[in-house]
Amino acid sequence: MSNDHILIREICKADDEQIAKVIRSVLVDLGVPKVGTAYADVALDSMTNTYDKDSSIYFVVEDNGKIIGGAGIAQLENFEGNVCELQKMYFLSEARGKGLGLAMMTQCLKKAKEIGYEKCYLETLPYMKDATKLYKKVGFSNLEKPLGNTGHYSCNVWMIKDL
Repeated sequence: MSNDHILIREICKADDEQIAKVIRSVLVDLGVPKVGTAYADVALDSMTNTYDKDSSIYFVVEDNGKIIGGAGIAQLENFEGNVCELQKMYFLSEARGKGLGLAMMTQCLKKAKEIGYEKCYLETLPYMKDATKLYKKVGFSNLEKPLGNTGHYSCNVWMIKDL
């Protein structure tokens, strides 16, 4: 994979099937439970529709026409306040270690701030060490309990960042 052909762009309808496969594949590879995580989200099969709101956006990483990862932001569900959630940030193994996670996160956080969010929240799993390291690098800090109710009860690491 050459970074010369890598593009981070907003999702389009034609990407829905590919990004759903990417996310589920990554979750299976990482040994993530299929219940209580993004794996079971109905939204995975219609990502374009899910993020087609003024308060949300989803980006994909494309390498020569192949979707190799993605991430998005949306209003934190079941929470009162001006807080978005960084959602469904996953990359195929071939995309990892190339700075794409930082580039994607930078894009998402910039957009969140443009939309007007004041904070960004995320949930992850304790063994996703590389992701957690990246989150801390960009200023996320740990919380003692979850915010809102995302339905991802298997995720037991909660983090937040001021925008």
